[in-house]
Amino acid sequence: MSDQLVIDTLDFVRSSRLLQGSIPLINLERLCSYLVNTSGELVYLISGLFDERNRPMLKISISGSIGLNCQRCLGKMEYELDLETGLLLARNEDELSRYDEDIFVDAIYASNELSVLTLVEDEVILGLPISPRHQDTGCCLSTETGIHATATKEHPFTVLASLKRTH
Repeated sequence: MSDQLVIDTLDFVRSSRLLQGSIPLINLERLCSYLVNTSGELVYLISGLFDERNRPMLKISISGSIGLNCQRCLGKMEYELDLETGLLLARNEDELSRYDEDIFVDAIYASNELSVLTLVEDEVILGLPISPRHQDTGCCLSTETGIHATATKEHPFTVLASLKRTH
Protein backbone atom coordinates (compact mmCIF):
# COMPACT_ATOMS: atom_id res chain seq x y z
CA MET A 1 0.00 0.00 0.00
CA SER A 2 1.49 3.32 -0.97
CA ASP A 3 -0.75 5.33 1.39
CA GLN A 4 0.32 3.36 4.45
CA LEU A 5 -0.27 5.04 7.80
CA VAL A 6 2.98 5.80 9.65
CA ILE A 7 3.47 7.27 13.14
CA ASP A 8 6.39 8.79 15.04
CA THR A 9 6.08 6.70 18.20
CA LEU A 10 7.60 9.06 20.78
CA ASP A 11 5.71 12.06 19.41
CA PHE A 12 2.55 9.94 19.41
CA VAL A 13 3.06 9.19 23.13
CA ARG A 14 4.04 12.77 24.09
CA SER A 15 0.88 14.05 22.41
CA SER A 16 -1.25 11.32 24.09
CA ARG A 17 -2.77 10.57 20.71
CA LEU A 18 -5.36 7.97 19.78
CA LEU A 19 -5.59 6.29 16.42
CA GLN A 20 -8.39 3.99 15.41
CA GLY A 21 -9.48 2.39 12.21
CA SER A 22 -9.98 -0.84 10.35
CA ILE A 23 -7.76 -2.86 8.06
CA PRO A 24 -9.11 -5.32 5.46
CA LEU A 25 -7.57 -8.77 5.98
CA ILE A 26 -6.49 -8.84 2.34
CA ASN A 27 -3.99 -6.03 3.15
CA LEU A 28 -2.20 -8.12 5.79
CA GLU A 29 -0.01 -10.23 3.48
CA ARG A 30 1.91 -12.18 6.14
CA LEU A 31 -1.26 -12.96 8.10
CA CYS A 32 -3.02 -14.25 4.96
CA SER A 33 -0.87 -17.41 4.96
CA TYR A 34 -2.54 -18.41 8.28
CA LEU A 35 -6.09 -17.74 7.09
CA VAL A 36 -8.69 -19.86 5.31
CA ASN A 37 -10.04 -16.76 3.56
CA THR A 38 -9.25 -13.07 3.47
CA SER A 39 -12.73 -11.62 3.70
CA GLY A 40 -13.44 -9.30 6.59
CA GLU A 41 -11.45 -6.73 8.48
CA LEU A 42 -9.79 -6.04 11.81
CA VAL A 43 -10.62 -3.04 13.96
CA TYR A 44 -7.77 -1.45 15.90
CA LEU A 45 -7.22 1.25 18.50
CA ILE A 46 -3.73 2.50 19.31
CA SER A 47 -3.13 4.96 22.12
CA GLY A 48 0.08 6.64 23.21
CA LEU A 49 0.61 7.05 26.95
CA PHE A 50 3.11 6.85 29.78
CA ASP A 51 2.95 3.89 32.16
CA GLU A 52 2.99 4.12 35.98
CA ARG A 53 6.81 4.43 35.90
CA ASN A 54 6.62 7.24 33.34
CA ARG A 55 7.89 5.08 30.47
CA PRO A 56 6.50 5.74 26.97
CA MET A 57 4.26 3.00 25.65
CA LEU A 58 1.73 2.14 22.99
CA LYS A 59 -1.47 0.43 24.05
CA ILE A 60 -2.93 -1.61 21.20
CA SER A 61 -6.40 -3.15 20.97
CA ILE A 62 -7.38 -5.31 18.00
CA SER A 63 -10.64 -7.12 17.39
CA GLY A 64 -12.30 -8.99 14.57
CA SER A 65 -13.20 -12.39 13.27
CA ILE A 66 -10.82 -14.47 11.15
CA GLY A 67 -11.10 -17.88 9.51
CA LEU A 68 -8.48 -20.45 10.55
CA ASN A 69 -8.00 -24.16 9.88
CA CYS A 70 -8.89 -26.39 12.82
CA GLN A 71 -5.87 -28.59 13.52
CA ARG A 72 -8.11 -31.39 14.77
CA CYS A 73 -10.42 -31.78 11.76
CA LEU A 74 -8.69 -29.49 9.20
CA GLY A 75 -12.03 -27.75 8.62
CA LYS A 76 -12.68 -24.03 8.71
CA MET A 77 -13.31 -22.40 12.07
CA GLU A 78 -14.14 -18.82 12.96
CA TYR A 79 -11.74 -17.37 15.51
CA GLU A 80 -12.68 -14.22 17.41
CA LEU A 81 -9.73 -11.90 18.01
CA ASP A 82 -9.83 -9.65 21.05
CA LEU A 83 -6.23 -8.61 21.69
CA GLU A 84 -4.89 -5.99 24.07
CA THR A 85 -1.17 -5.34 24.25
CA GLY A 86 1.05 -2.75 25.87
CA LEU A 87 4.40 -2.13 24.17
CA LEU A 88 7.07 -0.10 25.92
CA LEU A 89 9.15 2.08 23.64
CA ALA A 90 12.90 1.66 24.06
CA ARG A 91 15.00 4.64 23.02
CA ASN A 92 18.27 2.69 22.65
CA GLU A 93 19.87 -0.78 22.75
CA ASP A 94 20.59 -0.68 26.52
CA GLU A 95 17.01 0.19 27.35
CA LEU A 96 15.69 -2.55 25.05
CA SER A 97 17.98 -5.18 26.61
CA ARG A 98 16.78 -4.16 30.11
CA TYR A 99 13.19 -4.56 29.00
CA ASP A 100 13.99 -7.93 27.42
CA GLU A 101 15.17 -9.24 30.79
CA ASP A 102 11.70 -8.66 32.26
CA ILE A 103 9.35 -11.47 31.20
CA PHE A 104 6.30 -9.35 32.01
CA VAL A 105 7.21 -6.55 29.58
CA ASP A 106 6.96 -6.33 25.80
CA ALA A 107 9.09 -3.67 24.15
CA ILE A 108 10.04 -2.38 20.71
CA TYR A 109 12.40 0.31 19.49
CA ALA A 110 10.95 3.80 19.40
CA SER A 111 10.74 4.77 15.75
CA ASN A 112 10.22 7.93 13.74
CA GLU A 113 8.35 5.90 11.12
CA LEU A 114 6.40 2.95 12.50
CA SER A 115 3.89 1.43 10.09
CA VAL A 116 0.50 0.95 11.75
CA LEU A 117 -0.28 -1.85 9.30
CA THR A 118 2.90 -3.74 10.25
CA LEU A 119 2.33 -3.16 13.97
CA VAL A 120 -1.23 -4.49 13.83
CA GLU A 121 -0.21 -7.46 11.67
CA ASP A 122 2.66 -8.37 14.03
CA GLU A 123 0.39 -8.29 17.08
CA VAL A 124 -2.27 -10.43 15.40
CA ILE A 125 0.27 -13.05 14.28
CA LEU A 126 1.74 -13.17 17.79
CA GLY A 127 -1.78 -13.51 19.22
CA LEU A 128 -2.82 -16.47 17.07
CA PRO A 129 -3.22 -19.82 18.81
CA ILE A 130 -0.37 -22.26 18.24
CA SER A 131 -2.78 -25.04 17.30
CA PRO A 132 -6.24 -23.66 16.54
CA ARG A 133 -9.04 -26.13 17.29
CA HIS A 134 -12.80 -25.98 17.60
CA GLN A 135 -13.76 -25.47 21.23
CA ASP A 136 -16.54 -28.01 20.96
CA THR A 137 -15.32 -31.31 19.49
CA GLY A 138 -18.83 -31.81 18.11
CA CYS A 139 -18.05 -29.06 15.59
CA CYS A 140 -15.13 -30.99 14.15
CA LEU A 141 -15.71 -32.77 10.87
CA SER A 142 -13.51 -35.69 11.90
CA THR A 143 -15.53 -36.82 14.94
CA GLU A 144 -17.46 -40.05 14.33
CA THR A 145 -16.23 -40.25 10.73
CA GLY A 146 -12.95 -39.92 8.97
CA ILE A 147 -9.44 -40.32 10.35
CA HIS A 148 -10.19 -40.56 14.07
CA ALA A 149 -13.03 -43.05 13.68
CA THR A 150 -11.05 -45.51 11.56
CA ALA A 151 -7.99 -45.20 13.77
CA THR A 152 -9.96 -46.06 16.90
CA LYS A 153 -12.07 -48.83 15.32
CA GLU A 154 -9.27 -50.77 13.64
CA HIS A 155 -6.10 -51.83 15.41
CA PRO A 156 -3.00 -50.81 13.40
CA PHE A 157 -1.50 -54.31 13.48
CA THR A 158 -4.70 -55.74 12.00
CA VAL A 159 -4.03 -53.70 8.88
CA LEU A 160 -0.45 -54.98 8.74
CA ALA A 161 -1.60 -58.59 9.17
CA SER A 162 -4.04 -58.24 6.28
CA LEU A 163 -1.28 -56.81 4.09
CA LYS A 164 0.98 -59.74 4.98
CA ARG A 165 -1.74 -62.25 3.98
CA THR A 166 -2.41 -60.60 0.62
CA HIS A 167 1.23 -60.29 -0.44
